[in-house]
Amino acid sequence: MIPADFHAFYQFQYEHRWPGLFEAMQTSGPRCHRMNVFADMRSASARLMQKATEIPGLRGCYLPEQTVEPTLQMNQLFDFYCMDPASVLPAMALETKPGDRVLDMCAAPGGKSLILAEALAQGGRMVVNEWSRQRNARLRHVLKSYLPEFIHRQIQVTTRDASRWGLHEPNTYDRVLLDAPCSSERHLIHREKAIRQWKTSRSKHLARRQFPMICAAIMACKPQGRVVYSTCSLSTLENDENIRRLCRRKGDLFTCRRDLDFPYGEKTEFGWQILPDHSPGWGPMFWSVLERR
Repeated sequence: MIPADFHAFYQFQYEHRWPGLFEAMQTSGPRCHRMNVFADMRSASARLMQKATEIPGLRGCYLPEQTVEPTLQMNQLFDFYCMDPASVLPAMALETKPGDRVLDMCAAPGGKSLILAEALAQGGRMVVNEWSRQRNARLRHVLKSYLPEFIHRQIQVTTRDASRWGLHEPNTYDRVLLDAPCSSERHLIHREKAIRQWKTSRSKHLARRQFPMICAAIMACKPQGRVVYSTCSLSTLENDENIRRLCRRKGDLFTCRRDLDFPYGEKTEFGWQILPDHSPGWGPMFWSVLERR
């Protein structure tokens, strides 16, 4: 049973759109197969991908005609990673280049980290962080399963408190991705015990937790570097309102890039959002692109 307060909270934000949006979230949503450029692609599963449909604008991402599990290739790496297509967009928005120094602040389970590692190729360095030790172990497993040894030598996996990063390494990174812990409502509504206990204070608490992480991301970024903040939350408190607050507190340090184009997503006040009622079932996913002055 979904609490009435839950519906009231999101009805206030999305108004007439909320019933259709809630209905769209009842399903788990499509998952794409994102091909691993480091894998040996001569297996049967790779041949099956030839029957899949590549998603326009998302290079290497396919919607398969049938469910196929990733398989190990001859070089002992899995051939593709399953993820929500919407999750590819924040990693793309970072525009990582070979030679960059990159920070992924809240990286588990690791799908976005794989995209960033591929973009670095054989140049640059990347710190991949996850505070939760259980989630960090999962992250390490994903990296080991998809990346070759020469890429691993460029990556450091850590378990730091992301909210304090700007104090440890100010003005250090060319690219910073903060995919922050969030309400994740699409997953929450399928967990009966958790949704029964939902309160409006949940989103407010998470927004307060996210804000020092965004500040830390800005401080850790080099001048002329780029930060991408993302969540899979529907709540404007965790999305646009956090960026609005950041503009008030630290607006002299960065520019919010609203002039960029993406193949998917509808514009919000400070970023972009993909919602499952106006996409092929993808999301939710919000991201905002910030550049250090």
